[in-house]
Amino acid sequence: MREIVLVRHGQTEWSANGRHTSYTDLALTPEGERQAARLAGLLAGRAFAAVLCSPLQRAVRTAQLAGLDVTALDDDLLEWNYGVYEGRTTPEIREQRADWSLWDQGCPGPGGETAAMVGTRADRVLERARTMLASGDVALVGHAHQLRVLTARWLGLPPHGGALFRLETGTLSVLGFERETPVLLAWNL
Repeated sequence: MREIVLVRHGQTEWSANGRHTSYTDLALTPEGERQAARLAGLLAGRAFAAVLCSPLQRAVRTAQLAGLDVTALDDDLLEWNYGVYEGRTTPEIREQRADWSLWDQGCPGPGGETAAMVGTRADRVLERARTMLASGDVALVGHAHQLRVLTARWLGLPPHGGALFRLETGTLSVLGFERETPVLLAWNL
């Protein structure tokens, strides 16, 4: 059975500070570049039928440093759109909304998304990836919350099930099968 390798981009200034980052197109920090380059060792010797990547520079640069040849940029791999919460930390948001949870309430404002909306995009990515698995493994390069929702959907969980999967910067995770059942094979490598 083929595998889907998830690659979370390396550290950015905002990810290091816990700031929600969706459409703000930040570069990797020097540590983020080191994290991405270390992924090349974990990916060495692997061949991919396709490498789909978020179009944001932190994801594209991570793919380059990890030695991946991106076959397509995919807007469905963009991070959860945080709307008016873009650039803010959870404690800052909770100063105004004490009970706020990204997974339960989503994000208000222009472009802000709910878990269900992100789940719809994740389902489209998985549909494309499943068709490509017939030709070999597939790599998906993207962002923490989107990849967490994607993992939940792979496992048959609702989109807010992504809350169960903490995902660090500059890591690999692997989705696959046990017989015909979709499973999580590795996390945060």
